Amino acid sequence: MTSKDNSKAALIDSLNGLLADTFALYLKTKNFHWHVRGPQFHDLHLLFDTHATEIFGLTDLIAERVRKLGGTTMTSIGSIAAKTKVADEDDTSLDAMAMVKRLFEDNTAFVATLKSVKELAGEAGDNATDGIIDDWTDQAEQRAWFLREIMA
Repeated sequence: MTSKDNSKAALIDSLNGLLADTFALYLKTKNFHWHVRGPQFHDLHLLFDTHATEIFGLTDLIAERVRKLGGTTMTSIGSIAAKTKVADEDDTSLDAMAMVKRLFEDNTAFVATLKSVKELAGEAGDNATDGIIDDWTDQAEQRAWFLREIMA
């Protein structure tokens, strides 16, 4: 395998990790959308739904980047669980601010993952992935900003 092949394989692997994180973050955000309660219920219910919709919209874009690069994508819940760095959250009794804090932390980590994937795209000479990640990063930074401001 050449250095270029190795770079491409590393990029495909990192995009699959990003895809797994995206699915996991989507589900966690939807979970909190479904289970939020308290005085900020209405606003957080709507915000979490907006964020979940935005996150879910990335899944197909990421998967198609993997396929365009000649790789294969996630195939099951098990493959997502094996690859994601987003921690499960099964506690439906969390208070609203704990939900906001966890999503803030997850979106902040998601930004770091995006930046890592962007670096690998540059090493692989994949200008398309390198460029599109800027938009995904901006979206994730905006989600983190909104959540951070709620915690202030």
